[in-house]
Formats: sequence, structure tokens, C-alpha cells
Amino acid sequence: MSEASTEVSARELWEAALSKGTVRDCDFNTLSGQQVKPMYGPEDVVGDYDEALGYPGQFPYTRGVHPSMYRGRLWTMRQFAGFGTASQTNERFRFLLDHGQTGLSTAFDFPTLMGYDADDEISLGEVGQVGVSISSLKDMEALFEGIPLEKVSTSMTINGPAPVMLAFYIACAERQGVDPALISGTIQNDILKEYQAQHAWLVPPEPALRMICDVMAYCAKHTPRFNTISISGYHIREAGSTAAQELAFTLANGMEYVRRGIAAGMEVDEFAPRLSFFFDSHLDFFEEIAKFRAARRIWARKMRDVFGAKNPKSWMLRFHTQTAGVSLTAQQPENNIVRTALEALAAVLGGTQSLHTNSMDETLSLPTEKAVKIALRTQQIIAEEHGVTNVADPLAGSYFVEAETDRLEADAEAYFKEIDERGGIVACIDSGFIQREIHRSAVTYQLAVERDIKKVVGVNIYNEGDQKPEIDIHRIGAHVENEQRARLKELRANRDEDAAQRELAAIRSACGTEENLLERFVAAAHADCTLGEICGVLREVFGRYKEPKIL
Repeated sequence: MSEASTEVSARELWEAALSKGTVRDCDFNTLSGQQVKPMYGPEDVVGDYDEALGYPGQFPYTRGVHPSMYRGRLWTMRQFAGFGTASQTNERFRFLLDHGQTGLSTAFDFPTLMGYDADDEISLGEVGQVGVSISSLKDMEALFEGIPLEKVSTSMTINGPAPVMLAFYIACAERQGVDPALISGTIQNDILKEYQAQHAWLVPPEPALRMICDVMAYCAKHTPRFNTISISGYHIREAGSTAAQELAFTLANGMEYVRRGIAAGMEVDEFAPRLSFFFDSHLDFFEEIAKFRAARRIWARKMRDVFGAKNPKSWMLRFHTQTAGVSLTAQQPENNIVRTALEALAAVLGGTQSLHTNSMDETLSLPTEKAVKIALRTQQIIAEEHGVTNVADPLAGSYFVEAETDRLEADAEAYFKEIDERGGIVACIDSGFIQREIHRSAVTYQLAVERDIKKVVGVNIYNEGDQKPEIDIHRIGAHVENEQRARLKELRANRDEDAAQRELAAIRSACGTEENLLERFVAAAHADCTLGEICGVLREVFGRYKEPKIL
């Protein structure tokens, strides 16, 4: 009997045995609703090795962006932190650095995210509640007091007002005596996904995209180590998208930023190496790993073959990962430690460059010190104890993982085609196409949970009734708002008012020209203009955005 016939015979024997066996009454689909076969083999994988996989640190980067991956350097452990006043968050930053965190990640409160000062009427009751309140350069200085900005990488999760917040950060470095060329980190600055999923915009899409191009141009010249955009799939996924939708819409947004940068007169290799990405790591272990691998491969091919990038650093998709907030449950919150650990492991096996692990209590409140330390220790255990960092892309060659990587790439390409046919990413936002796609996926998943098709431990299986969680809750007192309002009152009383008004007028004038707005924002920061004042000028000149009806 030939080897081929033996293989066929063996498969037939397996299929016969499978057909006679029992099958659990279970949903054998991915979290995204894709049917999973009981076994995968060579026939499920397309493409040859070099074209589809290659080697770590080599095109198309499916296996990672560095030749040695974590044998050379671990990912940056960057816990998301921010609450109350700048000084309170500064204490949390120091706590995390003292316990082994290697980079800072800043969460801002709702008023700051929307471009309003703490003393604005619209900010009442929200100051410092879900992030730190930053209204001025003085606040930014307090946030990083005693933290040398040339030595610590800082990520800031902010979008509409991102150019203004970056200006505060640059000015803060200058006041520390640090050359801005030495600062490193990431400003999220991904406005397209705000219109698609998170809704924290400042102005309509076109002027927002103009400001992003201004940031890319300014930073290429003045802050070459700073990532100008963190193109974020995280919020798309948290809004309810599938893994394929997160992948497709995120990379489509990234490609639009590249087009805009080129259209603004920049060479692609001038700004593309400083673009970074931000993904969700959800519950479906292998689907998430495949998503990360597919993202690198798609981006490399698009940057080289579509946009003509010559610098290999422009081809590399570098990304931060956060474990899935929507996977956390208020019921039995200690279970969230396990969920987070598995999601973090998927991010590591998928080759992330930076990672945040959610705390077990984040469905109930901002995390306590105990909870955030457990979350950080989760990363450290993966890094130091489990051996998964010894080999670059250890799951390469798994028929299932490779098939999932191919499937997600194909699904993303289908979305790219449809987006192009509908007139591009901005047109898809204006028509509500992307928002509707995300909404439908969110509803489908929620119904699956409510109908007990998707099992959630502690919620629709192994639940314990209405038992209240026995964990501490981190609460923000009302005094925070009063303190921030007092700081702003003092700032305005002591600043050079004429200088502040001149800088605001200069911003107003620059909005109607091709002048780089980030240059004006840095000057305004030094004149102690506030976030709300600068953003107020932008709203006045560019107008407000009204989202389309999608239902």
C-alpha cells in the first residue's frame, strides 16, 4: 500500500470513528460566530512558507517584527492608569513603576476626552471619575512630577483633543529641560474610529484628519521617537465587532491615514515608521492569535506593494494590546483574573510589543492598587515563569492557527473591497455602514449570551444568584472636582492674559491657513491656555459633527 493511500485510509478511519462518537451539545463556533471544524490538516492551509510566513523579523512579518522576539526584549508592560487629580495619578504611576511596570499609559476623564475644562458646566459630576482630569500644562506638569520624560515611554489614550494633549506633553518636557527629540511614547490620535465606535470626537472628520497630518509632520521633525497615532481596533472590538471586523476596519483606518499623509505632501517613509496599532485581545484564544498574525501580514503587503514604502520599518505593524474589557463580568469578579491571564497569553503568543492587563474589578470601579498589582503580576508571570517567551511565534505551523490566519486575512480583504466600492472610509462613516456592521455583530453576540448559546461562567452558567461581590471598590470623592476648579481659577488669575488671548487668536487664524496647528498648540500651552479654550476655538472655526442615523 502506498504512503498516499495509507494517509487517505487513516483519514477515513478517523472520519468513521468521529461519525460514531458522541458530540457535546455545545456551540463550536469562534467568538465571532465562525464555524470551527473538529480537526485541521495541511489541506486547510494556503500559500507557501516564504510567502505566507517567512521568518521572524522578515517580510511579511507574520511571525513577528523582531528576529528574536522576546528572547531579545520583552514587551513593554504598560498598565492603563488615571483617576482624580494629576497628583493622585502621579502617585499611581510611581506605584506601578516601583512594582516593575516599564511604560506609562494614561487614562483621561470624560471632560478631557471631549475637550472641556474641569470648570465647564458640561463637566459637572464627571471630573476625575473615569480617568485623570487634565485642563492645562500645569496639570500635565503635576501628572509627571518627578518622572523624567526622557527615560519613560508614555502612552496617552485620547483622540479628538489628542493634538492639544500632545502639545501639553511636549511643553511639559521642555519645562523639565528635556529635549522633545528624546521623548518617546504614543498618542492615540485615531479619530476615524471615534466616528465608528467610541464617539469622542471634537470636530468633523476633514479638519480632524488635517490635524492628524499636522501631528505626523511636526513629530517627524521635532519628536522622531514619538508614535504619532495608535490606530485603534480596541474600541471597535469593545463596541461589539467581530475579530475580522476589528482587523479590517482598523487597517482600513490606518491606510486612510497613510493616504492623507501622502496627499499632504509627505513621503510615506517619512511618517509610516511612527504609526502604531492598538488591538483588543478577546476570549477566543486561537482566533485572537491568528488576528494579530494576519494584521502584520496584511499591513506589510499593503505598505510595500500598494503605498510603495521602501523602508522595512514602514512595513512593520507594531502594536499595543489590551485585554478585553467587555469580557469582564461584575458577577464573580475574581474569575476575571483567569480571563485576563488567557487573553494576555494570546497577545504574547500573537507577538505584541506592549500589553495592558485589565484588573478584575474594572466592571465595578476604577481598579484598586491590589487589583492593578495582580494584573501587572499576571504579565510578569507569563514573562518569567511559563517559557512562552523562549521561541518566536511558537504556534507557527499549527494547521488550525494558519487556517485561522488565512481566513481572517481573506475576511479583511473582502471588507477592504467593499469599503472602496462604497467610496472609502470617510464615506462609509458618513453613510453609517461601518457603525451598522459593528452594531449587528454586537446584537448577535448579546443575543447568543442571553439565549445561553454562548456560555459565560458566573453569568449564564455556574452562577450564584444575586450574590454581591466581596471586593474593595475604588471611589473618587467630590473634592476632586472642587480642587480642579480651584486650580483653574488660580491659573487664569496668575497667567499673562494678553499672551493667552494672542495665542488663541493665532490658533483661530491658523485654522484658515496651511500652518501646522500643533506648532500653535505648543505655543498656546506655554502661554497657559487651557484645553477647553483651545478646543473651543477649534469648534468655533471647524464646527461640530453630527453623526448619521444607523438604525
